[in-house]
Amino acid sequence: MAQIEKLPLTSLDIKAHQLERLKEIFPEAFTEGSKVDWDKLRLTLGEAVDTGKERYGMNWPGKSECFKTIQQPSIATLVPAREESVDFDTTQNLFIEGDNLEVLKLLQKSYLGKVKMIYIDPPYNTGNEFIYPDNYSENLETYLAYTGQIDAEGKKFNTNTETDGRFHSKWLNMMYPRLFLSKNLLKEDGCIFISIDDNELHNLRALCNEIYGEENYRGLISRSTGTRMGSGNLKISSELDYILIFSKSEKFEFQGLPMVDSDLDIYDQEDERGKYLIRSLRRTGGENRREDRPTMYYPIKTPDDTEIYPIAPEGWESRWICSREKYLELNNEGFIVWKKVKKDGEEKWQVYQKHYLGEGIKQAANNWSDIEGNKKATRDLNSLFDGKKLFDHPKPTGLIKKILGISTSNSEKDIVLDFFAGSATTSHAIFDLNGEDKGNRNFICVQIPEPTEESSEAHKTGYKTIADISKERIRRVSAKIKKEQKSAKTLFSEGQAPQDLGFKVFKLQKSNFNLWNAGVEKTPEAIQKQLFSHVDHISPEAEQEAILYELLLKSGFELTTAIEQLTIEGKHVFSIAGGELLICLEKQLSHEVIKAMAERKPTRVICLDEGFQDNDQLKTNAVQMMKSKGVVNFRTV
Repeated sequence: MAQIEKLPLTSLDIKAHQLERLKEIFPEAFTEGSKVDWDKLRLTLGEAVDTGKERYGMNWPGKSECFKTIQQPSIATLVPAREESVDFDTTQNLFIEGDNLEVLKLLQKSYLGKVKMIYIDPPYNTGNEFIYPDNYSENLETYLAYTGQIDAEGKKFNTNTETDGRFHSKWLNMMYPRLFLSKNLLKEDGCIFISIDDNELHNLRALCNEIYGEENYRGLISRSTGTRMGSGNLKISSELDYILIFSKSEKFEFQGLPMVDSDLDIYDQEDERGKYLIRSLRRTGGENRREDRPTMYYPIKTPDDTEIYPIAPEGWESRWICSREKYLELNNEGFIVWKKVKKDGEEKWQVYQKHYLGEGIKQAANNWSDIEGNKKATRDLNSLFDGKKLFDHPKPTGLIKKILGISTSNSEKDIVLDFFAGSATTSHAIFDLNGEDKGNRNFICVQIPEPTEESSEAHKTGYKTIADISKERIRRVSAKIKKEQKSAKTLFSEGQAPQDLGFKVFKLQKSNFNLWNAGVEKTPEAIQKQLFSHVDHISPEAEQEAILYELLLKSGFELTTAIEQLTIEGKHVFSIAGGELLICLEKQLSHEVIKAMAERKPTRVICLDEGFQDNDQLKTNAVQMMKSKGVVNFRTV
């Protein structure tokens, strides 16, 4: 009898994914059983392998456990909360309430390599403000206990105090898996911006060097907060925050900043396109050697058909400012200028790029003194909530807008991820900036429902968690902008969709399916209990929409994918992404509905296993019908 494959209901297997990537590059280093042959890998890499006992790098207690945490798949799901959302059926923005480690695991299949920019404002580890799970091997259980969804049984989140013997280690153990997993979500030309103060700046830089690669360090921004932290004579008080920047690869390029009046005088040339200046195509100094960016070292043909390379005046091999492909594009569009420059008594060709007035090519510097301070950010947030102070130390929206401006494009549908969302400043900034430059940026924001203090104004006002404040801020900003646009009759250009001012809310919960837990205690009682729980495969409390989104997520589709509900042969069938995937959650299937689904020729079909009602003949026929119509992936759950 033909067997129907089961749909995997866990998150992406990170270990298997990493091995697949390694196998693509070094297939010769794998044995017949798909195990890594380290001897062959060493032979392949030659002298690049460090076999010494003492190595340069970062280590701390618990680092090995971080890798186990990363490799442990999540069996959780994200359940939609329509009543807390705005424009649920049309928006492309997401707000996810839950532990960000579990959420990052769940996003691996659907958002792998799709995020343009990550901004996070993680806990600074000052001794009292960050919560962490006591047991990293039980993230979902810990989270459910923390949020009161199951009996705590001693599992809890706690604060990290300076008196703890592993003060820095606990912070590193919290950050490492999250940074590792979030990197997978970035596009090849994506980047991450991380706010931090001087408490953990050195450790954060070392973490990012290891995860992203030292060659992908893109700079450190300093910003005056306008608020002095610390007191006494033992330490200089600080009013600086820092933003550490790393890219996924060398393909990332900063966007230019908008010009101001003082920048206009340098545009000293003009053609039919307008005023422009020229800048050398060669990069020199710092990390601009050939070995730092090897793909940006290549020959360019001069007007007399000779070839030149990016050689610095001092004689060492430099690099061009762009890849070969980008250069060819600039040359074809007329943005390349050649000039002969006298050097060492002879004239030599030099190559330049035209930069036109209005392009916004002003390069960002690392001292951002033009951003409002934290006090103004607090006042602005209080004003949004009718004068109530609900959140301490929000980041200024102007800060996030400037980050968005140099890292994302208004012409692309760039996805921005913030998995330490706090008061949702990132969502606010995206709404504001999209309104200003008619952009199409979308956000994914993640926030744990950390309880507000019972004595706080937030709690007394009815906001029981930080996530409640975040969601309400997005709702209020959305309503405010809609009102302003309607009053000013602000419309996007003809043919352009209205600004997306909505967001879907999802909440982290246990899977809607009773999954086998391989880590269950190996006692007869525990095993028997788990066996009985599998009599009913689907949780009786599960709603159909929750099951649908779990299948969507674990099939690798984005949570904002278009869904259409069809009626086929009297049964409800969900059509995903214009019919690419069909999902039928009916508990009684028929030959007719299976045939009708197959005839639509989707790429994939998912049905409930119990829908076949133990009819083996119907299962066999279903497999054959799907094969005959070219359905390459037919699975049940």
